[in-house]
Amino acid sequence: AGTPGVSDPGGRLVQTVREAGLAVVPIPGASAVATALSVSGFVEPSFHFVGFLPTKNEARAKAIDALAPLSSTLVLYEAPHRVHDTMHALANGLGPHRRCVIARELTKLHEQIHALTLGEAHAWFAHDANRSRGEFVLLVEGAPAHDLVDTAKLDRLLIPLVRELPLKQAVALTMEITGAPRNAIYARALEIKGQDASR
Repeated sequence: AGTPGVSDPGGRLVQTVREAGLAVVPIPGASAVATALSVSGFVEPSFHFVGFLPTKNEARAKAIDALAPLSSTLVLYEAPHRVHDTMHALANGLGPHRRCVIARELTKLHEQIHALTLGEAHAWFAHDANRSRGEFVLLVEGAPAHDLVDTAKLDRLLIPLVRELPLKQAVALTMEITGAPRNAIYARALEIKGQDASR
């Protein structure tokens, strides 16, 4: 079921055994990270291991915002009862067009590996309740090397929305239409709001 001790309670066991003066010796075996990366299809040579994101909404959103500009493939672990919220938060924070691989129950009887975009994840899970069961490794492609956000194009849509709607709604609509990352849209929306206030 994977090598324990990486982003799981196995780390506490290792500490306890060492404190007792006993040796801890690794035995090479299945690793969920390496297993998932090997079938991801992503060509970026580096990856950033995230482990589990925070469970609280605000802390999770901040963590995702910090990950958004990284060009490395993001590797996350998630439990079945939180996977829907995490996928929604990832789509919200990174944009619905980012490619993702959902790896479920790796090396086990009900193993499932599916490539899709973050925006397609909700429908994929809704199609079959069994898809929400088991332990998950989520791989998300890194940010592209070039800047996805065309500020002039973004402004044509965002400026009128910011002036007519609450900020949160303006950002959500712009993200849905353009597919640009939420943190980039939100930052630009705050700039527009500030400019309007100073006039």
